[in-house]
Amino acid sequence: MQDASPLPDRWLDDAQRATITRVLELLETERASVSSVTDPQRAWRVHVADSLTGLESEQLREASRIADIGSGAGFPGLVLAVALPDAQVDLIESVGRKCDFIRRAIAAAGIANARVINARSEDLAADDGRENYAAVTARAVGRLSTLAELASPLLEDGGVLVAWKGKRDPDEEAQLERAAEALAMRPDEIRHVGPSAGSDHRHLHLIRKVGSTPDDLPRRPGMAKKRPRGDH
Repeated sequence: MQDASPLPDRWLDDAQRATITRVLELLETERASVSSVTDPQRAWRVHVADSLTGLESEQLREASRIADIGSGAGFPGLVLAVALPDAQVDLIESVGRKCDFIRRAIAAAGIANARVINARSEDLAADDGRENYAAVTARAVGRLSTLAELASPLLEDGGVLVAWKGKRDPDEEAQLERAAEALAMRPDEIRHVGPSAGSDHRHLHLIRKVGSTPDDLPRRPGMAKKRPRGDH
């Protein structure tokens, strides 16, 4: 019954917990395939508590504009929007059925500071999203070098990428180190948040934007994943 562990209380008040409960109720009855975890009790741990671990980052807590890339069913973006009512949170998702669910969840739960953007992050970064965010979040989206490349053109100078990852992978971390300079991104910190997330191996990678976005970013949609920077 590990997934039934209580939600960490320090980030949410009763009204905020009620708002997130409404989101999870919708997720439980959603017919479209937007998440493999839909039972509300388990979703508190797998989705909500895990999302809240991002608030261990002071810079994420203080960000005025946050972009959540590859939002899926809305995590961590919706949870962060509820926990950070003074921040604008844009949930960027390319799959239409997932965007439809997130929009309905926002409307039903009354999350006024969350917005869905049905697009690839590369397309947003090439338009009005360029260097427009203080923080970017990504949960279960891709390799670190891919995430750093997708985040770089969205982030303002000094902004931070918070990436949710599982067990540490030395090869993946080395790939990021090799790619970092070309992406104007610098690995800053790796935090083990497993006890809070309900997962023994959960880590947060904090990667900082250093300088202006390189002229060759963003690349065409899909290239960051297909041909990641830092590969041998």
